[in-house]
Amino acid sequence: MTCYRGFLLGSCRRVAGGRAAALRGPGAGGPAARPRLGGDGGGQRHLGQGQQRELAGCGSRPDGGFRPSRVVVVAKTTRYEFEQQRYRYAELSEEDLKQLVGPGCPRRCVSVQNEGIEVRLVKRRDYDEETVRWADAVIAAGGDGTMLLAASKVLDRLKPVIGVNTDPERSEGHLCLPVRYTHSFPEALQKFYRGEFRWLWRQRIRLYLEGTGINPVPVDLHEQQLSLNQHSRALNIERVRDERSEASGPQLLPVRALNEVFIGESLSSRASYYEISVDDGPWEKQKSSGLNLCTGTGSKAWSFNINRVATQAVEDVLNIGELLPYSYELFDMVFWKELVTNEYNKSLLYSPEEPKILFSIREPIANRVFSSSRQRCFSSKVCVRSRCWDACMVVDGGTSFEFNDGAIASMMINKEDELRTVLLEQ
Repeated sequence: MTCYRGFLLGSCRRVAGGRAAALRGPGAGGPAARPRLGGDGGGQRHLGQGQQRELAGCGSRPDGGFRPSRVVVVAKTTRYEFEQQRYRYAELSEEDLKQLVGPGCPRRCVSVQNEGIEVRLVKRRDYDEETVRWADAVIAAGGDGTMLLAASKVLDRLKPVIGVNTDPERSEGHLCLPVRYTHSFPEALQKFYRGEFRWLWRQRIRLYLEGTGINPVPVDLHEQQLSLNQHSRALNIERVRDERSEASGPQLLPVRALNEVFIGESLSSRASYYEISVDDGPWEKQKSSGLNLCTGTGSKAWSFNINRVATQAVEDVLNIGELLPYSYELFDMVFWKELVTNEYNKSLLYSPEEPKILFSIREPIANRVFSSSRQRCFSSKVCVRSRCWDACMVVDGGTSFEFNDGAIASMMINKEDELRTVLLEQ
């Protein structure tokens, strides 16, 4: 609770004056008007259907229309295709597989009108850097996961990546166009041609890896199935260290994080041991459940859920801290709980275009040996030295790198890594 107690005090004092005036003001024959709970109606701002809830002030108007000549469409893997791949060696017929999966496997894809645009449709397995170089623009037809996949291969900051939510009932589609364009994508194309949109330059995190025993080869987590062998490997304390490479200099990893980077032990039940340096400051030993480093885009995702405060916790703090400035007859506990909760949670969000990293320590252990001076903080550069047994560094939930004892990761924002995306009005 102490991490946000100061915030609660400040929020309560800022609003107390307005609240008192509303309660004591002239003409108070009827119920007093409540101060607004933030600029847009409260803490649900991070939710919503697609881009209409982006933070205000983002994006820039294009100089003219945008008409690509070659487009690659990255289609999401359906449940049917997943099960088909999963049971490819089992003695199951197509009909048996359909019965196993059952209904609810719609196979949708974005249709691009034949207006002189050459289209190439690819799945996850066929999506590579060569395909990206061929295209003038990339369209992710799926949800946020498909958008992250499509963006992971794009290193050219001038190549647009456009997300279309093909299944709004099952996917939030925060990174995608508004839901109305799911079934009217030709309308979106016409707006692109006329320049009726904004470019949103989403910042991404660049990663360097150095030290002993590093392996810069990425692992696609979507291609792996959690198996007993993986658990056995994680539990094998006496790992052979002769296979580790000699110390090496910093290596730029071939991916950029659009949402976040997570660092921690592969087994969530094991504490992660590491050292951290923020903005080239002193190294600090820490033990925790791992750490999350996010961009403005990712501040609405996992990072938000790590740091958000619940109204129940706010109520406990208000009661314990005796922050109630008025008697219970005049005090609206529901109002104050919502106010403080919304204000605190809104402070966790920032623009996708802001060039800074928000790092968050998950469940830090504080004792005589280990400390956590800053559980959550904005920074421009974060370095982490691993002291873990079987840890990983996961980029956007889909690409993993080994990150064991001796490895050092440096994460920072570079303008050359911006991702060019599109904002369309409803």
